[in-house]
Amino acid sequence: MAAPKTAHPGRTLILFFVGVAILFGLVAIGGTWKPALGLDLQGGQRITLRAKDNNVTAEAMAEAAKIINQRVNGSGVSEASVSTQGNTNIVVSIPGESNQKLVDIVQRQARLGFRLIACSTQVPGACGGTPAPKPDKTTTGVVHDGLAWRAAPPQAWIDKFNAATCPPATEPDENADAPGTPMVACSAATKDAPAQKYLLSPAVLEGKELSTAVAQQNSQNSIAWEVGLKFKSEGAKKFAQVSKALYSNSTEQFAMVLDGTVLSAPSMNDPNLSKVASITGSFSQAEANSLATSLKFGALPVAFESNPKNDTVGPSLAGNQLDAGIWAGIVGLLLVMLYCLLYYRGLGLVVIASLVAAGVTTYGMVLLLAGAGFTLSLPGIAGLIVAVGITADSFIVFFERIRDEMREGKSMRVAVEAGWVRARNTCLAADAVSLSAAVVLYIFAIDEVRGFAFTLGLSTLIDLAIFFWFTKPAVSWLGRFHFFNSGHKFSGLGTDTLGLDAAAIKGGAA
Repeated sequence: MAAPKTAHPGRTLILFFVGVAILFGLVAIGGTWKPALGLDLQGGQRITLRAKDNNVTAEAMAEAAKIINQRVNGSGVSEASVSTQGNTNIVVSIPGESNQKLVDIVQRQARLGFRLIACSTQVPGACGGTPAPKPDKTTTGVVHDGLAWRAAPPQAWIDKFNAATCPPATEPDENADAPGTPMVACSAATKDAPAQKYLLSPAVLEGKELSTAVAQQNSQNSIAWEVGLKFKSEGAKKFAQVSKALYSNSTEQFAMVLDGTVLSAPSMNDPNLSKVASITGSFSQAEANSLATSLKFGALPVAFESNPKNDTVGPSLAGNQLDAGIWAGIVGLLLVMLYCLLYYRGLGLVVIASLVAAGVTTYGMVLLLAGAGFTLSLPGIAGLIVAVGITADSFIVFFERIRDEMREGKSMRVAVEAGWVRARNTCLAADAVSLSAAVVLYIFAIDEVRGFAFTLGLSTLIDLAIFFWFTKPAVSWLGRFHFFNSGHKFSGLGTDTLGLDAAAIKGGAA
């Protein structure tokens, strides 16, 4: 028979405090000592995008809102609010000080297209009298049309290409990059290379046919960075036709164009593509991440007006109202502590210490996550306060199990270990339900409601950590003191509270 495990409450408590110290050490490294507040508590910016077409479907607006939400919240839990307003408007609310980078991301029209290159600065092609091969019968639809256009572009477009300069001398027409229209476009100049000029076919694939794009390191050369692409079914079929047609001549390229600018112009290294492809080149990690982000979140199914309404808004919750709410929470917490002291007496000290430990740990996590973009809104604060009740339930279950064991004649030291097994399973089941609810709510909710779900889930996990690594070892440690083990009337385990006579307590002492 295996020997029972020996409890080491002192060792567990030391490890807990070391963990808290590490948490605040990470906070110190981040240098953030105040929580980041949401739009309802500190104000921010509100951007209203209006669709050019008044007959946009609700599905297209919902898809556009989803993509914009991914853009602004893609780097963390920033709690930027994205919502549709009627059939033509999308409203984006960004908490905090003016963030021009986020504003630029939201305002970007982002029409993404994959086009074939008829002529370029480096390879004149058809513009230099060397047209590309005509498409064969294996190509169909827009891919066939694009290849045919690339092989013999009209003279009018060749003239436009020859006359164009990079950067453009004039602002291009807002419909210049319409998917069904050829275009002359430039790449962005870099410190190592000037801008390149391209004559491009109508789009053979649109951004909506791209499933995802990620920056990754090449499997054969782990040092090199590349961009992995995954297409949807129809997009994969089109891209496979394009790859086979362009691979016949490895110097031929295609262009990925976002908002009229050529993001990248790679050539084909493999004609046998499935739904997965990759773009290789002399990418740095930052360049690969930037290109992947532009491709992944670049396509909107709705065209918006070029000058959206941009307003600065104040907090919707006045400072005195917030202060009143915080004081109400503090008073409520003090009442809970006072009640526990009166009802559980000496054990009530464990309740107070555990609530303080939970509060300090939660505050540390909020500060740490602020560095990753987490902002604390009023629903988020509500999630944290609700978790206080979950934590209090854990104490009550544990203490009542201990009392039940002592009523059966066991000493406190034995009752703590026996009661812990029963209480642990009950609290794990309760926290699992709470955590499941938080996860489901976070997945299906939007905007500030997700903040409530996030803080509820975070607080539930912290409750488990406090319960296992602070409350239980603290009670085990107190059980070694004569004050508690003898059933002193102020310990919360006296005969009056257990309904036993003194002989029962002394007889059960071990």
